[in-house]
Amino acid sequence: MDAKDILGLPKNSFPPQEKKSRPPKESQRKPDGISREVYALTGGLAPLMPAVDSSQLKRRPPPDEKVAWQWLGFTSSARKDNLHLYHWVRVVNGVPPTGDYSFAKYNKSVDITRYTDEEYEKYLTDPRWTKEETDQLFDLCEQFDLRFIVIADRFPSSRTLEELKDRYYSVSRALLIARNPSSVDIAAHPLLKEPYNISRDVERKRAMSLVLSQTRQQEQRDEEVLAEAKRIAQSRIPAKVSQESEMAVAPNAGVEVTERTIPGETVSPPPSNAQHPLIPVPPPLSTENASTLASLRIRTYALEQMLQAASSTAGLRTIKRVEQTLQDLGVNLKPRVPTKAVCAEHLELRKEILTLLNLQKQLQYKEAEGLPFREGSFTETPGTPKDRTFVPDSSFGVERTGKRDQKRKVRDYILVSFNYSSLCCFFLLIFGQFHRTFLLISEIL
Repeated sequence: MDAKDILGLPKNSFPPQEKKSRPPKESQRKPDGISREVYALTGGLAPLMPAVDSSQLKRRPPPDEKVAWQWLGFTSSARKDNLHLYHWVRVVNGVPPTGDYSFAKYNKSVDITRYTDEEYEKYLTDPRWTKEETDQLFDLCEQFDLRFIVIADRFPSSRTLEELKDRYYSVSRALLIARNPSSVDIAAHPLLKEPYNISRDVERKRAMSLVLSQTRQQEQRDEEVLAEAKRIAQSRIPAKVSQESEMAVAPNAGVEVTERTIPGETVSPPPSNAQHPLIPVPPPLSTENASTLASLRIRTYALEQMLQAASSTAGLRTIKRVEQTLQDLGVNLKPRVPTKAVCAEHLELRKEILTLLNLQKQLQYKEAEGLPFREGSFTETPGTPKDRTFVPDSSFGVERTGKRDQKRKVRDYILVSFNYSSLCCFFLLIFGQFHRTFLLISEIL
């Protein structure tokens, strides 16, 4: 007996549901030569390193070959001391392999040009270098295969890396020119085609060190400048295209007039001294003016970004008051010549004006607090006569409370007056600094 019998439901009240057939999995056959555990771990993915073909794994040697491994000695042509070493060698049918060591072919060295004493005296003399230093430099270049970092570390005298490279390449170039009088044969040589420039190398390393020492804020500022320069270049494209189209229309004006004439009529050529109406073409912008304009726009954009960052903590009304103060003082809201010094002084002036406005607000607040204490009268209460006997009264506690409140008010008034004096002194100090900055900006502009 089950729930259907209790509820009086038939046994097959629900229609039979069709079972969805699962798609058959694609069977992947395990490659030959790979164990089942390794294949289960890798999942059939390609290995990182090139593997040996599976057909080579189970290949058996021919029956007539007898392979053995023997401990044999060998010498390498890459060594100059004729050192005799031993290693395991695969020997087939008792015949050991012959020839040079298989890894000797990877011993590559740089061919260093050498000079004689006569060539040095004739072509290679330099007042900054002696012959002994030049000889030591070429010996180290041959020993360390032109690894100038190591050479500069091993060089006995105090020479920079760039000086060592400049001396080596200048000597090699002079020897190449002296030994090949015909310039045609050596025109494509790297020493002549791309000579070493020591000043460019020093400047490159200095620029690289500056780039590597930049902060994240400086990188963002550089990205903004590049984006602004790209925007300026894109904004000039339509004007350039329209200018080119106007210049292309001008030569075709005579052709259009000829096509519009009535057939059969002859068109008399215009006199030679006739003045043709010229299409006004704006003068092209020179490269220097364009670069100056772009730099001014970029500096103005950078100044706007700095102003936004400096005014981010102030409200809109405060910013308007700062701009109104600048207009009252006769200072432009944006410098006409936004150089680095002018922008720095302009930002400093804005900060001082903002500080001045904040001090004025604090001063007004303190004056409003001290106004009730100024209007009230603080008179000294009369003392009790000596001949008067003390009579207890119900208002005795009330009088003591009133005196205590009066003393507290006097103390608060003294504190407010002291804060007011301090604010006045600080206000005068800030105003003096603001006046000096304003005079400095006026001199710059």
